[in-house]
Amino acid sequence: QVTLVESGGGWVQPGTSLRLSCAVSGFTLDDYAIGWFRQAPGLEREGVSCIMSSDGRTYYTESVKGRFAISSDPAKNTVYLQMNSLRPEDTAVYYCAADRSWTRMTARAAPWGMNQPLEYWGQGIQVTVSS
Repeated sequence: QVTLVESGGGWVQPGTSLRLSCAVSGFTLDDYAIGWFRQAPGLEREGVSCIMSSDGRTYYTESVKGRFAISSDPAKNTVYLQMNSLRPEDTAVYYCAADRSWTRMTARAAPWGMNQPLEYWGQGIQVTVSS
């Protein structure tokens, strides 16, 4: 059984940092691309960052480049999203997702990729950035 469980969310002030974790089970990270997505109230779910653990490929959406960093720990079957210099507009429910295909993962993460289905999703976790 495949599961993805997000943790590490919460409320933080602007300018501070938070690290999200996505613990996966039922498959190994080397076989799947993992992506982080977020959905703010009233908006579509958008791609944030992706990683292919087998070869280190990464993707970041423009608005988080230089502030967020994605990494993976295959020994722990966990993917992390380090979020620095957080802004109020980063407030959203954050989801991790998994797919065997890097092409499908990055297609979904792209701004135009809303209709690309992915194999597995986590339940999501709230991140609130507010003073």
